[in-house]
Amino acid sequence: MIATINPTTGQTEKTFEPHTAAQIEGILNRAQEANALLADTTFEERATWMRAAADLLDADLELAAGLASTEMGKTIGTAKYEVTKSANGMRWYAEHAADYLADEEPVDAASVGASAARVVFQPIGTVLAVMPWNYPFWQVIRFAAPALMAGNTGILKHASSVPQCALYLGELFERAGFPPGAFQTVLIEGAAASTLIEDRRIRAVTLTGSVGAGAAVASAAGRNIKKSVLELGGTDAFIVMPSADVARAAEFGANSRTQNSGQSCICAKRFYVHEEVYDRWFAAFLDRMAGTTTGDPFDSATGFGPMATASIRAEVHDLVEDARVKGVTIHTGGRLPDGPGWFYPATVLTGVTPEMRIFREECFGPVASVYRVSSLDEAIAAANDSDFGLAASVWTTDDAEIDRLHAELEFGAVFANGNSASFFGLPFGGVKDSGFGRELGSFGIREFVNAKTVWRA
Repeated sequence: MIATINPTTGQTEKTFEPHTAAQIEGILNRAQEANALLADTTFEERATWMRAAADLLDADLELAAGLASTEMGKTIGTAKYEVTKSANGMRWYAEHAADYLADEEPVDAASVGASAARVVFQPIGTVLAVMPWNYPFWQVIRFAAPALMAGNTGILKHASSVPQCALYLGELFERAGFPPGAFQTVLIEGAAASTLIEDRRIRAVTLTGSVGAGAAVASAAGRNIKKSVLELGGTDAFIVMPSADVARAAEFGANSRTQNSGQSCICAKRFYVHEEVYDRWFAAFLDRMAGTTTGDPFDSATGFGPMATASIRAEVHDLVEDARVKGVTIHTGGRLPDGPGWFYPATVLTGVTPEMRIFREECFGPVASVYRVSSLDEAIAAANDSDFGLAASVWTTDDAEIDRLHAELEFGAVFANGNSASFFGLPFGGVKDSGFGRELGSFGIREFVNAKTVWRA
C-alpha cells in the first residue's frame, strides 16, 4: 500500500493509487524528451535552476519538514536540519559540478599517437532512483543534485510510506525551471522497480535500502547491462581507546545510536570499548541512553520519535527478543511500550554472542550492542568481523592508533573523534554487503556519466 500512515498514532492519514501502466509510460516518455533538452543546456543554466530549487526548498522548510515528521516520525528539529542540508547540497553541486566534470588530459597526446587526446564526461540519460524512507529528502537530493547537474534526467521511486515527500520532490525541479520531465516521481510498489529497470529508456539505477532489495535491483540491472550504485546499510562500529575523551565519546555514542530513532545506516550500532575506560564510558553512555526518551516528534522536548513503520519496529524487537532468550543482558529498554504509535525505547545490550542474530544482522533501531575489548588488535578484528562495511567511528588521541585504524578498518569511511556523517564534498558508500559505488563529491557525480575518450590524429 502506498500511504501516509502516521507512526506517532498508527493511523492512516492518506492513501495513494499506484501509477497505471499508461501513466508510467508517460513519465518515461517525458524523461526521454527531457534528455534531449538537457543535452543542449550549459552547466551555468543548470546551476541557475539548481540554486532556484534550493531556494524553493528553503522557502518550503516548514511544509517539507512537516511532511517528513508526519510520514516517518523524525523529530521536527532533525527534519528541518535534513531539509536545510538538502538545499545546501543542491547549492554545492551547482557550484562544483562544472569543475568535477571538466575535460581532462590524462596523458601526453603524443604518447598515444595523437595530436590531441582528452577525456570528456557526458550524461547517460535517465537514471532510476529507488530511495528509502529514513531520510526522505536528503537520500533523494544527494542523488538528484549531481545527476541533474551532470545533465541526466531522474525518475524517483520512493518508499511507499513517504508518498507526500516523494510527490513534493517530483515537482520541485520543474518548479525551479528545469525542463518538464527532468525529474519525476513514479508511485509504484517496491517489486515493480525491477520491471521498470528492464525498460530501455532507463539507463542506470541507484538504490539505498536493504541487502535483499539491493540484490534484486542489482540483478535486474545486470540482466539488462545497466550501471547500478548500491548503498545497503551497515552494522557500523564505534571504538573507544584509553586515550579518548571518554565523556565526549559517551555523549556522541548515545547521540549516534538514537539519531533518527536509530534508523540510520551510517550511525554506530556496535560499540567496542577498551577495558581501561570501559566502566567510565559505559556508565556515562547508559545514563544518556536511558535518559533519552521518545515522544511526539513535533514537541521540541522529544529526544527521538517513533519508528517509521510497524514492521520496522517488529524487526527491531524480534532481534532484541532473540538475544534475550539466548542470555543477553538488557540494561535499559528492550520492551514494547503500551499505547498508540510505533515507539521503541533506547536499548543497551551487553553479553551479545555469535549465536544471537543481532551479532551479525543490522538492527535498524535505537539498540546498542556493547563489547569490552582488551587491545587495539582485538577491537580492529571485532569491528571487521561483519558482513557490512559502511562507516566506523574511532575515539583515541594516539596518532599511531588513528593511523592503524584508518588503514586497517574495512569500511567505506573511518571517522576519528567524531561521528560518522555524510558531507557534500566527500565520497559516501561502503564495501562488502554495504554495497558498491559512491555518492557525493566528485565520485558521486561521475557514477552516471560516460567518460568518453576523444582522440585525434
